[in-house]
Amino acid sequence: MALLNIRFILKMLGMMFLLETLVMLSAVGVSFYYQESDFYPLLLSSAILLTAGLICYAFGYQANERSAGRREGMLTVTITWISLSFFGMLPYYLGGYIPTITDAYFETMSGFTTTGSSILTDIEALPHGILFWRSLTQWQGGLGMIVFTVALLPILGSRATQLFDEEATGISQERFRPRITQVAKRLWGVYAMLTSILALLLWLGPMDPFDAVNHALTTLSTGGYSTKNMSIAHWDSAYVDYLIIAFMCIGATNISLIYLCLNGQPRKLLRDEEARWFYGVVVAATLVTTCWIFVNGWEESLSITFRKALFQVVSVITTTGYATADFIGWGSFAWAFFLFLMIVCGCGGSTSGGLKMGRFMVLAKNLLNAFKKQTHPNAVLPVRVNGRAVTHDAVHKMLAFVFVFIGLICVSVL
Repeated sequence: MALLNIRFILKMLGMMFLLETLVMLSAVGVSFYYQESDFYPLLLSSAILLTAGLICYAFGYQANERSAGRREGMLTVTITWISLSFFGMLPYYLGGYIPTITDAYFETMSGFTTTGSSILTDIEALPHGILFWRSLTQWQGGLGMIVFTVALLPILGSRATQLFDEEATGISQERFRPRITQVAKRLWGVYAMLTSILALLLWLGPMDPFDAVNHALTTLSTGGYSTKNMSIAHWDSAYVDYLIIAFMCIGATNISLIYLCLNGQPRKLLRDEEARWFYGVVVAATLVTTCWIFVNGWEESLSITFRKALFQVVSVITTTGYATADFIGWGSFAWAFFLFLMIVCGCGGSTSGGLKMGRFMVLAKNLLNAFKKQTHPNAVLPVRVNGRAVTHDAVHKMLAFVFVFIGLICVSVL
């Protein structure tokens, strides 16, 4: 067995740390603008991150990239998430905004993984620079730190494909360019453009520029960090609700298909079976939830009921986590229903979490074929997605993934 290429891993980590330093410095700039107490904690954290990046890059500078394989790719991705969460927690901890390392690390890991869980109870008490850094962690984690690095560092060469494939999710990735660095650049270009459009549209509504930018960052990433204690309910605005609903759905759609749609190929998106399943589930779930709430009389009018039902359904199925209503009061049926939506989630190649609709769709079709086999044992019934047969090996891998996914949930509950 070949030895692990440690130098390659250190070189990649060094590059990522150096890039992350630039991102953190943008939060330093926000803190300097508002002249608040978080300036020095953010600046010191940036210096520590810069030093770590220089050290790692120096040790890995002469790495033999040709000998790097899948093991190095997987390990690089894993270490990246763990180490960036450590450095990302420093502004919270050094500034005393989160007094314990455990809580600070939890908050940062929740940001980079776009989980959206938070230990903070008074978000509005935090200074602007920290809030902006908090939102930036989710925005970067939306498409993935590795994709971000591949987009900005063409020096990676052939190893970029290895890292990209370990980071990307879904059944398959739409390769609309021959070079993976070109793919990554265009994906991040679309991601940044959509974020900018949403920030502008939110600013035209009731939000100030700072809140608009922060919520744009955490909406496209389907992360859900807000600058307000009451989340989106703070504004109580139909304009804000429907705008964020639309962009949460965009965030939960395969970003490659969004690019192709904007590039004059909307049929790619319209004909994609996974996207149709996703939006079909959203429509059906919204109708069910609306009827459940309205029949039980928990909201005052049908229009408000529909708006709140649609928002919560989309927020849950995209794993964003924003809230405009306390659905705990909607009864046990809503809890169980939303739990199912939270597990299935959005499309592969999107910023949402969970199993992904593509895997759920393939497994549902595979189950249907198993029933058909009982009455037609000699029939050849391949699982097809977008007209193409999915290999048995791919189906088995998905079954294994779901088993591990559900198993981890059960162990965690215990």
